[in-house]
Amino acid sequence: MMLDVQELSVAFTDRQEPFTAVDKFSLQMDRGEIVGIVGESGSGKSMTAHALMGLIPRSRAAVTGRALFEGVDLLPLPREALRQYQGRDLSIIFQEPMTSLNPTMRIGKQVEEALFIHGKLSPGERKAKALAAMELAGLPDPEGLYRQYPHQLSGGMRQRVMIAAALVLRPRLLIADEPTTALDVTIQAQILDTLKDINRQEGTAILFISHDLGVVKALCSRVVVMKQGRIVETGPAEQVFHHPREDYTKLLIASRPSRKKLRGGGEHE
Repeated sequence: MMLDVQELSVAFTDRQEPFTAVDKFSLQMDRGEIVGIVGESGSGKSMTAHALMGLIPRSRAAVTGRALFEGVDLLPLPREALRQYQGRDLSIIFQEPMTSLNPTMRIGKQVEEALFIHGKLSPGERKAKALAAMELAGLPDPEGLYRQYPHQLSGGMRQRVMIAAALVLRPRLLIADEPTTALDVTIQAQILDTLKDINRQEGTAILFISHDLGVVKALCSRVVVMKQGRIVETGPAEQVFHHPREDYTKLLIASRPSRKKLRGGGEHE
């Protein structure tokens, strides 16, 4: 087993009244598996991802439970030790690339950034790895894009840059936190195809977080449904989508817009 999360909880302590954002979340993932976490805004799904990546400031929140990555519990690791896993073994793609990418830095240098932290490579070696990651992320003409700035790219291209930056060290687990939310359905489908290709070619496990059930259904083999910080249902995607057990899951599925509405009448489900 690659990832074994046991009763992960995130309780914010920097408020007048403590607030539990994630309550005893548990999940097991094998190598090469694609698992989706779905739920409404505020359900705790993104907070779960940030806790696994060590991105929640310890001064603000108490993160408890266990998150074993190939047998090593990530949660209590000192910051310096945790950095050895971030990017190299686990990496994350965020929702909005324009807030994550540096507008003053060329694309190639941003893709290379993780290579400065992990390993001593020559400029030529870093560039070669960056171009390979950009190609893997489906970016056309990586050599030309290498010298461009984020504002010169479309939203879909910027998201692919984020994917390339997350993949440059070939992590074993990729956490995708709402990576297609800001994109139109055509670009969204292309990004999903890219993630499938990465999973198939590299064997990269993907933890895909979204409020869009249609996207999760198209990509994931297993689904976790969250509400108010807790898991309410989990199981194979086919079972959860076609034979949901919980009322909340049924409500989510019933409120999901159809492909017909999304594509202006071109396709039903």
